[in-house]
Amino acid sequence: MKAPARLAVYGAGMVVAFSGAYGLAGVVVPDSVVAAWQDTSGMKDHSEGQDDMDPHDQGMNETGQEAGGMAGHEHAPDGGPAPEGITPATGPTYPVGTKVILTAGHMPGMQGAEAVISGAFDTTTYSVSYMPTTGGHRVVDHRWVVHEELENAGSAPMADGMAVVLNAEHMTGMSGAKATIDSSTAETAYMVDVDADGMTMSNHKWVVESEIKPAS
Repeated sequence: MKAPARLAVYGAGMVVAFSGAYGLAGVVVPDSVVAAWQDTSGMKDHSEGQDDMDPHDQGMNETGQEAGGMAGHEHAPDGGPAPEGITPATGPTYPVGTKVILTAGHMPGMQGAEAVISGAFDTTTYSVSYMPTTGGHRVVDHRWVVHEELENAGSAPMADGMAVVLNAEHMTGMSGAKATIDSSTAETAYMVDVDADGMTMSNHKWVVESEIKPAS
């Protein structure tokens, strides 16, 4: 066979071989499988990025969200007596037994709820941020603790930014927790009996006077 003829036959054979290989690849590895591999690879990369995030890098306020949420609040139904050494208020705006409306949203169902004043006190009241002794997210801007609930507090008021230890158990993991003072107020501090989030609470601590309005 002459050289040109041999080259033609060889070229035709190569075309047939490549075409067969391509068709076989389509049978062995369908396009749908390749697409699935690509999707899985993309999802894996995304999930790895999420796993690298530390949930403790995000502070959570007392209600369980980053800046004013409503989940994860764990107040006991009975708040117990007022702390030792706290001074009852003289002539408070809302005396014990007064029906009021709460305007604060410290926990689910609290804002707009009707309540009854169960205690009124002259003290310094603080918003604090702390890491629960039980672990989990840092609680940011918990409202409130009173001066008498700070361990070895000294004279009131404590300055914003000061490190303190909490001696209150409003929520699980609070007692003994290391905290930072966020802000303070000298408003009258009240304990209230209130129904909120499907739970009846007595001596709920605390609401301050600006978070209360008269019941209509």
